[in-house]
Amino acid sequence: MLRAERILRRHERKLLSMENVVGTGLGYKIIGGRITNEPAIIILVKEKKPERELSRSQILPKKLEDVMTDVIEVGEVRFLEARTQKLRPAMPGMSIGHYKVTAGTFGAVVKDEVTGDLLILSNNHVMANATNGRDGRAAIGDPILQPGPYDGGGDGDVIAHLYRFVPVERNLSPSQCPVAKRGESFLNFFLRFMRPDYRVAFFKKNSAYNLVDAAVAKPVNPDYIRAEIMELGEIKGVAEPRIGMPLIKSGRTSGVSKSEVKALHVRIRVMMSPGEEVTFHEQILAGPMAQPGDSGSLVVNDRMEAVGLLFAGSEVATLINPISLVMKLLKVTF
Repeated sequence: MLRAERILRRHERKLLSMENVVGTGLGYKIIGGRITNEPAIIILVKEKKPERELSRSQILPKKLEDVMTDVIEVGEVRFLEARTQKLRPAMPGMSIGHYKVTAGTFGAVVKDEVTGDLLILSNNHVMANATNGRDGRAAIGDPILQPGPYDGGGDGDVIAHLYRFVPVERNLSPSQCPVAKRGESFLNFFLRFMRPDYRVAFFKKNSAYNLVDAAVAKPVNPDYIRAEIMELGEIKGVAEPRIGMPLIKSGRTSGVSKSEVKALHVRIRVMMSPGEEVTFHEQILAGPMAQPGDSGSLVVNDRMEAVGLLFAGSEVATLINPISLVMKLLKVTF
C-alpha cells in the first residue's frame, strides 16, 4: 500500500484536474462486488459514464504505473450542515420548526386548495408542537423558524407562521371530570403527609383516531421558499403506496435515504414523549430510512411522486402518513 500511495502522489494533481473527478484515495480493488487483497488507487467521480460517451482526455487510466485503479461514483458532494443553516429561499429537506420545539424537516411546498397560497408542509409535532388545539401548546399564527431552534434559529429567522394543523390526540389526557378532580384533591391532601414527594392524578382514556401528523405554515414572503426538494428535485405527481414500492426521502439529519414499503393499513402506538402515547391508523410502514430530526420529510417514489409524510420511526422501521390523507385533511394540493 505504501508503494501505491507514492504512485498516487505523483499522479494526483493530474487526476484532480480531469473533468468529473472530485477526489482520490487508496483502497483495494473491487471485482464483481467483492473486495480483493490487491491494492488500488481509488478515483472518485461525480458520475460513472460508459467510455463511449467520453472524449479521449476524459477516459481514466485502468492502471497508474503498475497499480490498478478503481473508479467510485460519489455524486455531487456538499457540506451536510447546509441543511441546518439559514437559507432564503429555503428548500424542502432543510431544518425548520415551531419556536417551542427543537427542529424537524421542511417537507414540501404545497398550495391551499381554496386560495392557491403557497404553504410549507411538515408534521404537527414539528410546526405545531404536537398540539390537539385545546392544550395551549401552539396556536394559529405562531412563528415558524428556519433553521429550527435546535439549529440556532431565533427571532430573526422567522420564515412563516402556523396556518393550519390536524390535531394530534393522545391516548390518555388529564381528566376534567369534577368528580375526578375532587378525588385527586382528597387523595393528595392525605398523600402530602405520608409521601410528600408524590402526587395522584387521574387520566381519561381516549378513543382517538389519528390519521396524520401534519401541519402547514404560511411563509412571510413567498420568495422565501422554493419547491425543489434538496438533492431530489421537484415533485412530479402523487402516487398511492403499494407493497415493495421503492421510497426516497430528503431529511434534515440523514439527508437522502432509501427504503421500500413493507406494510400498509398499519395501526400503531407511537411514543410522543415520556408518558405520552398516540395511536395512528392507516399508516405506511417502511424499513429504516430516518433519524431524529428527519420528521416532516416528504417521502417520494423513484418517479418523484409524493407517497407520504414521514413522522416517526426506530432503528429498524419508519412510519409514514399516506399523502392522500395529508392533502385531504389539510385541504392542500401540490
